[in-house]
Amino acid sequence: MSEQKKRRAYSSALRQEQAQATRQKIATAARELMIRKGYADTTMAEVAREAGVAVQTLYTSCPGGKPALAKLVHDITLAGDARPTPQSDRPEVQAIIDEPDPVRKLALYAAMATAILRRVTPVHRVLRAAAAASPADTGLQDVLAGIERERLRGSRGPAEHLHAIGVLRPGLPAARAAEQIYVLTSTENFEKLTEVCGWSAAEYEEWLATLLAAALLRPAT
Repeated sequence: MSEQKKRRAYSSALRQEQAQATRQKIATAARELMIRKGYADTTMAEVAREAGVAVQTLYTSCPGGKPALAKLVHDITLAGDARPTPQSDRPEVQAIIDEPDPVRKLALYAAMATAILRRVTPVHRVLRAAAAASPADTGLQDVLAGIERERLRGSRGPAEHLHAIGVLRPGLPAARAAEQIYVLTSTENFEKLTEVCGWSAAEYEEWLATLLAAALLRPAT
């Protein structure tokens, strides 16, 4: 590689790293403000100030305005960082795929889902409340609808993996298995069990693993 190409590659990697750091700062500031004040009372100017970026930088990172900011907050909170790495390529998912025992596989999936739910539920609750209070805010309504479509689509991965290795319950199509995973791992279920019923996150994780195995897996012979 020529010296000029090396410099260009280094410059490109540096810009990507800086962009990720900026998105992380913005998402962190916006998440804290939205949880403390609510979505409606959090302004773009406040987020920019808390994140230490110019307002124009905020709009550049979130070209759809405040609904796009809400989506950024949700996505980075769900992933745990601002890296552009798909969930399917992350180590936790690879560990699930590599685990040979189907019951243990779903226990690992339940652990990953519980960790995600612990992070993302407060954000999702704020966005749901804001959408319920402002049904005319089509931007926010679209964000929430998109999040649900993405969750359902994301549930197809584990369902199709279980189907591919031949461990799904007889007569259970992968699409129907994905729908069950989607419902069982909802933030609403997590909220009800941990906040209303008083379960610990560990108890929820055990419940989820047990229920997923009972609902999805071929009975042991």
